[in-house]
Amino acid sequence: MFQVEVLKANGKTISNRNQTLDRLKVCAYCRVSTDTKDQINSYNSQVTYYKNLIKDNPKWIFAGIYADPGITGTKTEKREEFNKMINDAKEGKIDMILTKSISRFARNTLDTLKYVRLLKGLNVSVKFEEENINTLTMEGEMLLTILSSVAQQEVENISANVKKGLKMKMQRGEMVGFKACLGYDYDKETRNLVINEREAEIVRYVFNRFLDGYGSTLIGRELEEKGYLNKEGKCFWPEGTVYTMVKNEKYKGDLMMGKTYTLDPITKRKMKNYGEQDMFYVKNHHEPIVSREIWDRVNEILAIRSAPRKKAVEGLHLIKTKMYPFSLVTKCGFCGGPAYRRTVHSSTPYAKPTWRCICAAKKGKKLCPESVSFDEEILEEAFLEAFNKILASNDDTIKEFLEDLKTSLKLVDNKEEIDSIMKEVDRLESLKEKLIQIRTEGVLSKEDFENKYLIYQADESKLRDKVKALKQEEENSRSTIDHVNNFLKTLKEKEELTEFNDNVFNSVIEKVIIGEKNDDGTSNPYMVSFIFTGGFITKVDLTKDRQIKRLIRLRNDRLLNKI
Repeated sequence: MFQVEVLKANGKTISNRNQTLDRLKVCAYCRVSTDTKDQINSYNSQVTYYKNLIKDNPKWIFAGIYADPGITGTKTEKREEFNKMINDAKEGKIDMILTKSISRFARNTLDTLKYVRLLKGLNVSVKFEEENINTLTMEGEMLLTILSSVAQQEVENISANVKKGLKMKMQRGEMVGFKACLGYDYDKETRNLVINEREAEIVRYVFNRFLDGYGSTLIGRELEEKGYLNKEGKCFWPEGTVYTMVKNEKYKGDLMMGKTYTLDPITKRKMKNYGEQDMFYVKNHHEPIVSREIWDRVNEILAIRSAPRKKAVEGLHLIKTKMYPFSLVTKCGFCGGPAYRRTVHSSTPYAKPTWRCICAAKKGKKLCPESVSFDEEILEEAFLEAFNKILASNDDTIKEFLEDLKTSLKLVDNKEEIDSIMKEVDRLESLKEKLIQIRTEGVLSKEDFENKYLIYQADESKLRDKVKALKQEEENSRSTIDHVNNFLKTLKEKEELTEFNDNVFNSVIEKVIIGEKNDDGTSNPYMVSFIFTGGFITKVDLTKDRQIKRLIRLRNDRLLNKI
């Protein structure tokens, strides 16, 4: 039968295991949470104190000072010196870590316990001076858990107080947490936004191009071609950046605060505010870069573009996104469908954009057999010819007609009707709220509640659709008046165009028809009709031979320009 011999413990603990060595390798960890002057002084004091403390102890070897100035203690990811200290401990360079308190080490209970246990497994002790805890002692862990929880609660209390203070500032209309914004600089003395005129020119350009009917992608491309720099000093303008710019209320002089909020002080995770927290909107907070009318008009256009399955309204092609000058206005003269832009030989040096009936291009030639494709540069030159014909004709009747048209046009103002409808919408909203309250109190059955609620909701939806239509009518009238004014201005200046200008094209052209059927039943697929503002039509015959000659001449001109 076997015998068991008990080897008695020697009375030592894990905390003095390293005492078999002559001297302990001791370091200190110091940290302050902000970059204020007082905190920096505290940080410097900690470093000096521990350096002297360790060097004056004959049983200790100075293993260095690890210090993170101006770094939060709630998370360890950003504390470079802390992470370096842990790695050095793993490599056996440290036997003991001295730190002022648990809150200096970490204010997150999970992080505190995680690293203390990791170090304990490496036989490295952490000594917290204020709490008088040595992590290698048996009684230390429970006390450490309690005290680190208290430290974490302190962080959460401070965070709640800071949030409360910021909220009070926002309620007073004071700006909190300015984020870099193109067109504005932050004045530390006045604590307000001041216009950066160089950047403001870019902002105004973007808003004006949206009013011209262009979309985010094309505007971004233009900004890059012009070499405009963003707030970071880079010539990079993705679609999302341009779109976000015109949605920013700061450009009309207003300020929205509370767009995001911190989920909790430990993870520091920021969330977009969808109504979970209060937001604060301040009107006329600072000097605007664009007028309120322009900002509202551009955002109305964006709302119409983003509306699902929205049908185009005659005369309102600029409301939709124009990727290219001929977009949305160019139609097929045979089937009536829109023209489609595509690049042929796109992967070769001979790539060129062309326009063709979308029906023939996407569904097959047999569905629109008479349509042909046109090089974009041929259409551009055809417009120059059509436009210069009008200038050369010196036809005063055209000008007189446009002047009469301008006089007869009135800016549609549906404000009173819209206000009246919105009052009815508010009334229906109020009825819906009362209905919910009655249902909550148990007075109304579920079936009756749902029936009445759906009726109110349907009525409200119809009214809101009517408001959209009235606003669209206003936009239509503004667009038409702008077209006529621009066309008149161009005619009066009598400047002949020598190269294609998309701004002139957009201001004078209502529609481009490629191909036509003659009265005798024959077809001419090479006839291009330009319909100008006011209904004037100028036709340009682009027969195949003429197209070839034009292309040769255009390409020769380009070669000469390169020489």
